[in-house]
Amino acid sequence: MDDTKDLDKKERLLASLDQGMVMIHLDARRPGVLVPASLRGEAHLRLNLSYRFDPPDLTVGEWGVRCTLSFSGSRFTVAVPWSALFAIASHVTKESWMYMEDMPPELLQQPAAARPPPQPLPVPVAAERPRTFLREVPTEPVDEVAPPPPPPSEVPPPEGPKDDSPPPRRSHLRLVK
Repeated sequence: MDDTKDLDKKERLLASLDQGMVMIHLDARRPGVLVPASLRGEAHLRLNLSYRFDPPDLTVGEWGVRCTLSFSGSRFTVAVPWSALFAIASHVTKESWMYMEDMPPELLQQPAAARPPPQPLPVPVAAERPRTFLREVPTEPVDEVAPPPPPPSEVPPPEGPKDDSPPPRRSHLRLVK
């Protein structure tokens, strides 16, 4: 296995995880892949990973990715070697990286219309996107002068029904000391 390609997958996955949720695409039939029995025959298995899931054991290492995930409410420790991972997609930045040489042959033989479109090379998002800043908004206009109130002769007397609403009810909450 090509060490530079594995290192590239590792760096891209770690960088994407630092930004938020990431979907990894893998061939669950490859040797070394550990997934629930119902998913072992999948040529294109997609798994979502995120530090926000608070995984107790998410490990991205030289061998690949290991993590305990939930499948239909049951926890299962997943292991994915780099050789089985063929695409990484960031939910946050919408960037994705495909490794065509690791894709299953079934996916490569699909017609071009069914295959996802090739993604352009990723642009460093943090350098391109302007940074957002919070600023305080004054509660009263600083430079504006309030218009004078209209003279009393121009204001029509209020007409209409009187407010016959009942007095406010007492709260149902009590103070307990």
